[in-house]
Amino acid sequence: MNQKKVSIVGVPMDLGQNRRGVDMGPSAMRYAGVRSRIEKLGHQVEDHGDLHIDFSEKKSSEKKTNLKNLMEVERVNAMLAEKVSHIVEEGSFPLVLGGDHSIAIGTIAGVSKHYENLGVIWIDAHADLNTEDTSPSGNIHGMPLAASLGVGNESLTSLFYPKAKVKPENVVMIGHRDLDQGERELVKAKGIKMYTMHEIDRMGMTKVIEESLTYLKGKTDGIHLSLDLDGLDPTDAPGVGTPVIGGISYREGHLAMEMLAETDLIVSAEFVEVNPILDEKNKTAQVAVALISSLLGDRLL
Repeated sequence: MNQKKVSIVGVPMDLGQNRRGVDMGPSAMRYAGVRSRIEKLGHQVEDHGDLHIDFSEKKSSEKKTNLKNLMEVERVNAMLAEKVSHIVEEGSFPLVLGGDHSIAIGTIAGVSKHYENLGVIWIDAHADLNTEDTSPSGNIHGMPLAASLGVGNESLTSLFYPKAKVKPENVVMIGHRDLDQGERELVKAKGIKMYTMHEIDRMGMTKVIEESLTYLKGKTDGIHLSLDLDGLDPTDAPGVGTPVIGGISYREGHLAMEMLAETDLIVSAEFVEVNPILDEKNKTAQVAVALISSLLGDRLL
């Protein structure tokens, strides 16, 4: 992999869901040595620190909606979009550390401003395609992909600039095994490419990534990776808020990252939902850092 300028941004957000602790995810990944691992690969790294989150906003939104903490989630994502956009303008690779998955709204908004046809690879146990009309909980961390597609509450879909940030035909979803009914319907309605764990079991991760890259390569001018650590099996990544058994193995995760690195098509990435309170000796943060390292070119030989 070519040497890059890598800009780390931490977003200690836990307002997009109910369980405390995920706000410590960026610190856990830093403690696991994310910067030194990247620097050892020859990349130039700048850590921009963490965005400020106002945890006093953990209450019902003042806006008339069932979405929890909408105003603060919107504010933080707008700030993140500005930050990520500036990083891209400087020719650096944005690496965003979460925090819950609601932060993907801001990351994708900031990146997509600089690409005509941004592709997105979404690795997750969940689809994150709910809206305020379909969500059983009102938790915004279950909505970021829908919002990025322009579906859902206008405060989220119009964030940073007023249009969809990514086209449904430019999205590939990998590792899914827990979908709500409204999400299933949206996947079918939008024709979104999805490789559930069923496809990974039958085809193998190599074929899934090969097909995903073939599908995206000809029609996108850059690919964003959004990786939720609950996409991995809880035996390998126990420190997540919504674990689902039967997920991607540690080795399958590395294979996927290594194959993505070989293409040099990934222009930005976020790793989210690391919750140290639920973890075992920082195991999940260490896994996240190892996957980040593989994505940025780390190899045994």
